[in-house]
Amino acid sequence: MTQHPARRAVLLAAGTAALTAGCSKYGGDDGGSSGATSGQELARTADIPVGGGTIFADEKVVVTQPKKGEFKAFSNICTHAQCPVASVSDGTINCTCHGSRFHIADGSVAHAPATQPLPEKKITVQGDSIRLA
Repeated sequence: MTQHPARRAVLLAAGTAALTAGCSKYGGDDGGSSGATSGQELARTADIPVGGGTIFADEKVVVTQPKKGEFKAFSNICTHAQCPVASVSDGTINCTCHGSRFHIADGSVAHAPATQPLPEKKITVQGDSIRLA
């Protein structure tokens, strides 16, 4: 008599493979350049809403303005499963992959499943220009 894997084992393996493939497409750092260069202008200060922010996907950066005239920058890659964040609203940077949210003022976790803050990126504000440092 031929033995066949239990249905539960097959479903578990298929589900695990699908989950791994789904998260890995956003994958970690491939070791390549992010496309951003030091001194590169990201935006004008007027382009970043007070209490919100803007995502620069090509540069892998999100720039926020928690208070008028205060600008912060963070990695746009969620620390939970390495998905790119999708939006900035209501005072948080939002990852729609699994629901993590981060505070725009300091990148700290506002809502799990992420447990680590978004890494801060260095920027400079010169006049009305926001540049990568």
